[in-house]
Amino acid sequence: MVSSLRRWWTGRSLRLRLTAAAGLVIALGLSGAAVLLAAWLHAGLLRQLDQTAVQRAQVIAAALTPGKPTGPLPGSEDGETAIQVVDKTGSIHASSANLEGERRLFSFTPSTSGEPRAHTIHALPLGQEGTWRAVALTAGRGHSTLTVYVAVPTANMDHSLARLTTGLAVGVPVAITVLTAVGWLLLGRALRPVDLLRAQAADITASDPSRRLDVPPAHDELGRLARTLNDLLSRLDSAARRQRQFVADAAHELRSPVSSLRAQLDVAIQHSRSTRWDALAPELSAETRRLSRLVDNLVQLARLDAHPTYRHDTVDLDDIVFTEVRRARPEAPHVAMDQSAVGAARVNGDADALARALRNLLDNAARYARSRVDVRLCVRDGHAELTVADDGPGIPAPDRDRVFDRFTRLDTARTRDTGGSGLGLAIVHDVITAHGGTVHVEDNSPGARVVVRIPIAE
Repeated sequence: MVSSLRRWWTGRSLRLRLTAAAGLVIALGLSGAAVLLAAWLHAGLLRQLDQTAVQRAQVIAAALTPGKPTGPLPGSEDGETAIQVVDKTGSIHASSANLEGERRLFSFTPSTSGEPRAHTIHALPLGQEGTWRAVALTAGRGHSTLTVYVAVPTANMDHSLARLTTGLAVGVPVAITVLTAVGWLLLGRALRPVDLLRAQAADITASDPSRRLDVPPAHDELGRLARTLNDLLSRLDSAARRQRQFVADAAHELRSPVSSLRAQLDVAIQHSRSTRWDALAPELSAETRRLSRLVDNLVQLARLDAHPTYRHDTVDLDDIVFTEVRRARPEAPHVAMDQSAVGAARVNGDADALARALRNLLDNAARYARSRVDVRLCVRDGHAELTVADDGPGIPAPDRDRVFDRFTRLDTARTRDTGGSGLGLAIVHDVITAHGGTVHVEDNSPGARVVVRIPIAE
């Protein structure tokens, strides 16, 4: 039951829930204030009645002379005050005109604390129903002690309280209804920009991702929300464009080796008798390796885009360098790889990812080097500095930042014919950046020198 009610409540509109909450708070506040007002007024009127009874009792007690006949009691002629004077034996010594001939009606004893204490009396035989507030005072001393009882009716007080209660019983619900309705209207007006933002956001589709939300002129929470949503839409639009560009570039890159393989195989099949498979096999193998490297790079970039969690082990970067240089040498027999300047360096990171980045650096350098690739590693300014230099055509200064973009090729010396896909350095950049490092290109005169800096392990 509770869970179903909660589900029903959470399914209501925000405007309705906020209005209901505000109405509940208003109802509790006004009801509490009404109860406190009635209680405060009741206590004040009751205190005034008690003071009136005490003052009349004091006047009567001062006018009494024990042992002598009592004349008319002061203040007893108004007919609204009940007065009885009782002696020690319990006999009535005097009374007000409205209690003439009545038996003793008050039995409580005077307070001994010096401050008279009022009592509530019910159903005095005076022809009017209701309650009375009665006090008792002692007059005289010794055997002539008299007790003065004075009671005043609470009818006027009860009537005033009844009128107040009726007014509050009618006014408080009306006030709650009016204030809740005003809250409903104000919330509707306050939430109208939110509804407009929702409608605009619903109209934005994948076919028109450049649209943005209208920012309200006020610099308030709604304005900040609209600006934040526009920033989010801009990032999503940029990410979608990059994704579409990546897919288009990947398809274009995959089409070339696949088309080459298909064309060579189709020609070989059509001229199977004259085809020399021993001569064709190296070309097919080269295209297959190129396709394999391209697919491998695409998979690696997809993983990088998914923000993988790298391990943070303490890695000997020099061991990775030696291993990757040893692996790269057989694949580039025409290039001499010098690792004599590799020193010890330890970093925190993922050994597999760092090995992949170094492998791409070595493959890139060997692909464009004429005869030599130099690898250096040292510790400088709290960073492990790795340098991979080749003596190839080099990279122009204006393009040294752009080479780390995906599918980037610069000149005729660095073309698709060399086997590159423009993804190797992009992977290097993403891996090194994820390890808190930097990578940039310098001039090697001749050739290019790629410098990688990674914080050393503490």
